[in-house]
Amino acid sequence: MASQSANLWVLLGLGIAGIVLMTRKLKRAVREDFGAFVHKLHLLPPPQPAPPKAPHPLTGLSFAVSDVFDIEGHVTGFGHPDWEKTHEAAARTSTVVSTLVEGGATCVGKTVVDEMAFSISGENKHYGTPTNPAATARVPGGSSSGAAVAVAANLVDFSIGIDTIGGVRVPAGYCGVIGFRSSHGTISNMGVLPVSTSLDTVGWFAKDPSILRRVGHVLLQVPFAVQRNPRQMIIADDCFQLLKISVDRVVQVVVKATEKLYGRQILKHENLESYFNSKVPSLKAFPAKKTNGELKRSSIRDLAEVAMFVQRHEFITNHEEWIHSANPILDAVISKQLHNMPQTTEVDIENCRVIRNELRSAINSLLKDDGILVIPTVADPPPKLGGKELQSEDYQSRVFSLLSISSVSGCCQVSLPVGFHEKCPLSVSLIARNGGDRFLLDTVNAMYATLQEQADIASKSKPTKNAVTRENSAEIAKEKGNQAFKEKQWQKAISFYTEAIKLSGNNATYYSNRAAAYLELGSYLQAEADSTKAISLDKKNVKAYLRRGTAREMLGYYQDAIEDFSYALVLEPTNKRASLSAERLRKLFL
Repeated sequence: MASQSANLWVLLGLGIAGIVLMTRKLKRAVREDFGAFVHKLHLLPPPQPAPPKAPHPLTGLSFAVSDVFDIEGHVTGFGHPDWEKTHEAAARTSTVVSTLVEGGATCVGKTVVDEMAFSISGENKHYGTPTNPAATARVPGGSSSGAAVAVAANLVDFSIGIDTIGGVRVPAGYCGVIGFRSSHGTISNMGVLPVSTSLDTVGWFAKDPSILRRVGHVLLQVPFAVQRNPRQMIIADDCFQLLKISVDRVVQVVVKATEKLYGRQILKHENLESYFNSKVPSLKAFPAKKTNGELKRSSIRDLAEVAMFVQRHEFITNHEEWIHSANPILDAVISKQLHNMPQTTEVDIENCRVIRNELRSAINSLLKDDGILVIPTVADPPPKLGGKELQSEDYQSRVFSLLSISSVSGCCQVSLPVGFHEKCPLSVSLIARNGGDRFLLDTVNAMYATLQEQADIASKSKPTKNAVTRENSAEIAKEKGNQAFKEKQWQKAISFYTEAIKLSGNNATYYSNRAAAYLELGSYLQAEADSTKAISLDKKNVKAYLRRGTAREMLGYYQDAIEDFSYALVLEPTNKRASLSAERLRKLFL
């Protein structure tokens, strides 16, 4: 009896051990791809061309595609099993996927998307929510959740997704990878399931900026061009105020990296709320949403309402017939949006078109061909899995206010990781004008290593609250000085710049700006001294050389003035003012 009991315990123990082992194996199997894929497959590139022709540009790279891109012989699932059941296999592969395979890359599978690619949470109750490798208890972000996770988990070299109102940018920010949203209309959407035609654009993820750039060059099919450095880095101060973490922790990474690479003189600050109020007048005609029962107008929040209105309207136009015929069980987010859709008129649609055109024109005017707008990618850290935060009005207002700028204007945008905060990824976004995709890709490639270096430094340093406050106060004083300068109140401008210098004495821009005001007053000795100080702090400050050259010319130091103008021309060969001034002085005095 004792022997039988012992044998029973042995068998029971083996059984439990087997269950534990099987459980571990199952967990390992799930975690191997982090739940990123819905289908594994292999699309192989064509053979390499014979020498001396160059190999395919994407040779040796693997990629995954979000399950909104058609692949011949496979049903495009659109994040919902009922869609998959009611649709035939694709007759041909989407243009984007074909282009990448022909470019030398190998496609290894299709990845999970949010249900009908509508949401930005990354959660999918049908196929499972992919695990965020950067923060496993947090959502990965959507709609292209699986594509971002596949890159974050090093399962592929790059992946592609669709960005309507953040479908690539949000998961890139939440998973700590690079995510690029192309300019609207620059890459073919042939063979891509539509969410909102006016907003949809192809995007891609990578960890390596050089891979991001190579993929971009293949997809955009851009001709060779000399790489250009940005001449303006415009920080949208009011957008950074939406952040739920320390503003300076993110902004200073960009500021320090820009200073190191290009000099502080290209840094500028802008209040987008005020700028859009004056440049996008049609926003005022769009019905504003009440917040906590009060009607508070905000141009950035109004943009969010425009983007969501267009998405809902075009989504219904594209898929209402299927929803009525298939009667699928839809995610609560989609159901709520569809049921809350107000009656749409032709006037509403036309107003949205006007807003889009005005916004694109405003951003093009602000950035021109060589400017970059800097904003947060998202305002919050990734919400917890299953949390209620995703549905809160406050969260949605903040996140869509930031995402709608590129979505409505059609500009290109890239989300870049800049370290961690409380074990969650941090990110920042760079925006270039519509059609400026190559310029933006080149800028990312040039800046990325320095941004990561500065992010690492920032994570290890703990600036005192007082130091942060003084720097912020100095920037405010400088902006007041700039406003006074525009209004030709020279002495008032000097007072504000002096205040900024007292608060932060190692900033070349403050001295250079004060030199400009001294020049207007005819105080040439003071202008020369301030310009010299600015140059000692920043050897690449072109404006300081120009201002010192002007001051020295007025003081009669012609040879020194020629040297200043000539050096400004070395730093910025296309600067007409430096070229004309140097040539004029040479003719007169040499």
